[in-house]
Amino acid sequence: MKLTGAQALIKSLEMQEVEVLFGLPGGAILPVYDPIIDSPIRHILVRHEQGAGHMAEGYAQVTGRPGVAMVTSGPAATNIVTPLCNAYMDSTPIVVITGQVASTAIGTDAFQECDTTGITMPVTKHNWLITDAQDIPRVVKEAFHVATTGRPGPVLVDLPKDVANAPMDWYWPDIVDLPGYKPTTRGHPRMIREAARLIGESHRPVIYAGGGILKAHAAEALRELVDMTGIPVVTTLMARGAFPDSHELCLGMPGMHGNYTAVTSMQKCDLLIALGSRFDDRVTGKVSAFAPDAKIIHVDIDPAELNKVKRPDVPIVGDCRLVIEEINKAIRDQGGTEAQPDRSAWIDQLRTWQKQYPLHYEQPETGNTLKPQFALERLRDNAPDDTILVAGVGQHQMWSSQYWRFEEPYTWVNSGGLGTMGFAVPAAVGAKVGQPGKTVWAVDGDGCFQMTAQELVTAATERIPIKVAILNNAYLGMVRQWQELFYEERYSEVYLSPHLPDYKMWAEAMGCEGMRVESPEEVDAAIDKANGIDDRPVVIDFRVDYREKVYPMVPAGGSNDDIILDPSQGEGGR
Repeated sequence: MKLTGAQALIKSLEMQEVEVLFGLPGGAILPVYDPIIDSPIRHILVRHEQGAGHMAEGYAQVTGRPGVAMVTSGPAATNIVTPLCNAYMDSTPIVVITGQVASTAIGTDAFQECDTTGITMPVTKHNWLITDAQDIPRVVKEAFHVATTGRPGPVLVDLPKDVANAPMDWYWPDIVDLPGYKPTTRGHPRMIREAARLIGESHRPVIYAGGGILKAHAAEALRELVDMTGIPVVTTLMARGAFPDSHELCLGMPGMHGNYTAVTSMQKCDLLIALGSRFDDRVTGKVSAFAPDAKIIHVDIDPAELNKVKRPDVPIVGDCRLVIEEINKAIRDQGGTEAQPDRSAWIDQLRTWQKQYPLHYEQPETGNTLKPQFALERLRDNAPDDTILVAGVGQHQMWSSQYWRFEEPYTWVNSGGLGTMGFAVPAAVGAKVGQPGKTVWAVDGDGCFQMTAQELVTAATERIPIKVAILNNAYLGMVRQWQELFYEERYSEVYLSPHLPDYKMWAEAMGCEGMRVESPEEVDAAIDKANGIDDRPVVIDFRVDYREKVYPMVPAGGSNDDIILDPSQGEGGR
């Protein structure tokens, strides 16, 4: 069967069972947009290419399937570099297709030409520049394989316009043949046994669960490990929902803005079991002072992560789910629950810290002052149980992770490693497309919202009814917090405006339901109204107290032992 390269590309996506494509057409990719008309693949027309990439990420994070975005050459390709880098940092599988100028024009500074593969090489697992239309099915199959196996991540396929127009003989490859790409999935048996032995000897262990738990679909295996050993769990920002917050052994989020017990448990443990986590600087603080008395078991599918930051006593390269299942088996072989030491003193200490130093804020009982944490708690308590929460980056992101209760995997979507402002709105659109039967709330800051709010036009046009809660403090809140604490309250270029823009009117202009909430008494009614609207997006502008800061806080570069509590809680525990 004779096809053009463009037809072969769309047919290849169909063979990969792609259901939705986020994109924006332009000259170099135009040949590929023509066969979309005859394809069952749904195309969602974004208002900015960055939005296409973040939508693909949101889709991937809630479905476990790769998100797909397609844009043209030049500025369109550079606009999608930020989502590629974001996906690379957070190990999110996305496939990005970019148009390129004709092969004969490459290198001539042609209109809308840029070296897309060169620019994106550092922020993709792999990328391809296709020079022969006959290679398209093979490359597409390879791209999806690389994106979704091993440590997941973004890939990019760059397609010159003349290759898209060229004829080819259709085929679909039976196998993927990449001799140099063989991810290790099963852990070394000796290391597995050694890990089980260390677990059986530890009296103050902590499981440091990272985003790799979710990528590997290892939540059930993790739960089995905890139930068998009674070891408490901290869940990083990327792992929220991997272990239920309601479980008595869940300590919550560690790190720069983690709760006191989660942070301190890692400092005082004698064994740190790192599962799918990478010892990020926001978790470790000053590395030399991190978990000083702990032996370390480190499980990761990416061998580059082992010894990168901390040297583990037991390094295990492999798929988190498979490795945890093997560790569980080894623990059972060594006596199971009965062979575990008495850890009651350790658990009692953790309980004491939880009682002494809980998350804390004060919502005044009178007046119009609205605390952001209060708005979040009301959102949480009035949301359906399976709600997906999406966050931007900044104070609102930390409060979301702190105050929401995550009971199920894949119900939390955020930008972790890159910290991309503007992530929330487009990612929420992608999440809602991936899980149309679930309520999707995006919690955003006013600074973040202004970066990508135009994608609400996409949501309204495509009838994608996401809900957005703006915690509007009229500042770049996290930057202001740092300036207040560490720059002698010299507030340089962080003030936005409580009046401009008018978010309610802006939302309505984009085809959404817009609301403004200025006092605690108005919160519940607005949330109830938003939850009852399912035919268009909703935006609520919560006018929150600009003075509120995120606590606890570990100063950048400082030791986790220097954790700063809410001033009303004193200095305890140091």
